[in-house]
Amino acid sequence: MKTLGRPLDDDDRAMADLAEVGDWRRVGGPHTGETGPVPVRKLIKRVKSATGWRPWPLDRKTVIDDQLDGWGFLTKRGTEMAVYDDQILPHSPFSGWVAFAIERYDIRAAEAGLDEHWPAKFDLALRHWGEPAYVGSDSSPEFVDEWSPGAGRDRRHLAVWAPPGAELHLYSNKPTKYPLSVSVGIHYAVYLTEEGT
Repeated sequence: MKTLGRPLDDDDRAMADLAEVGDWRRVGGPHTGETGPVPVRKLIKRVKSATGWRPWPLDRKTVIDDQLDGWGFLTKRGTEMAVYDDQILPHSPFSGWVAFAIERYDIRAAEAGLDEHWPAKFDLALRHWGEPAYVGSDSSPEFVDEWSPGAGRDRRHLAVWAPPGAELHLYSNKPTKYPLSVSVGIHYAVYLTEEGT
């Protein structure tokens, strides 16, 4: 197993960007599964208006593939966000602890690494997002369905913040032998409710 332990600077910026969104209900769209130019352009307009994030370059000549269901945005702090109607995935690849090239005999070491580095990322999230609605780990027998059905599946740790219109999940991957986890780390994502709910 190989590891990288990097500063949390990128996460600090991305979490601050997410904390500044005033109303997630204005960001989420209808969860229809539609793809192509029309829904993507609606998403771009909605997200730009609600967040002030700058979309990837777009003009009348920009070709949006018929299979596309999301778009990228850049925040004022330089965080790239992949945005879809139902979720937002911050791109902060150079931040925090990660284990990779994991072998079957490394599972316990990977778990120990996640346990060791979880508090620092959790404390950073607390600083930006306040107290969570839920915190749990796979040491609890009810963990998989404790927050909501299946929310803890494939997770070792999970914390959830629930502002109007969204759930912010901070989580670590659960290392497994079968199938073998290739890499694990501590991540976060925004899950959006449908528009107007």
